[in-house]
Amino acid sequence: MATRFTNRTGGVSTGAFASLNLGLHVGDEASSVRQNRASLEKAMGPIQFMNQVHGDRIAVIEAVTDVDPTCDALVTGIRNISLAVQVADCIPLLLTSREVVAAVHVGRRGIVNEITRKTINLMRDMGAQGIAAIIGPAICGMCYEVSQDVYEEVITLHPFAESKTRQGTLALDLPAALRSVLSDEGVGIVNKFTCTFESTDHFSYRRDGVTGRQAGIISL
Repeated sequence: MATRFTNRTGGVSTGAFASLNLGLHVGDEASSVRQNRASLEKAMGPIQFMNQVHGDRIAVIEAVTDVDPTCDALVTGIRNISLAVQVADCIPLLLTSREVVAAVHVGRRGIVNEITRKTINLMRDMGAQGIAAIIGPAICGMCYEVSQDVYEEVITLHPFAESKTRQGTLALDLPAALRSVLSDEGVGIVNKFTCTFESTDHFSYRRDGVTGRQAGIISL
């Protein structure tokens, strides 16, 4: 099994996308993105990316395709296929087991629509045992300021998400909410969290607006 979290360094993209941008949908030169992706594939083999839409669709991958499936979680039980989740503040969640692995895009909407539980249930249906979770770099609870309605929508379902900024305004701690979900599911957690908003080594949409995407990558 192999896992990796990229940051924004080590690629060929320039300007706001400097330098290891992996997102084809953010306005970067497609040729630069494909060159960045190719450099990762040299290290990790064929990588399946996805067209993420903040939904709860899960795609089971049996072969890497050129067309990115529209979904927010990828699952495979086949060795030597790498799965990638792209982020720039949302949580890149990698789920591991000896039988099945998954890459999950966990943002605010993903917390609300329970994509993590749905992915874990599918992995178990596919025979996964002893699932563990790796939480990668994402925005922290003190940096993710939100409006009153968004705040109430999330904490009504996930009270552990309740947070405030350093200025005392309403905020959401999505990693805390995710840890609670994983604990409920009996899934052990490996923490590789860094706040993307605070880290200049990572892309952050909330901080920069126009920016690239890093990724969490996993394979059996």
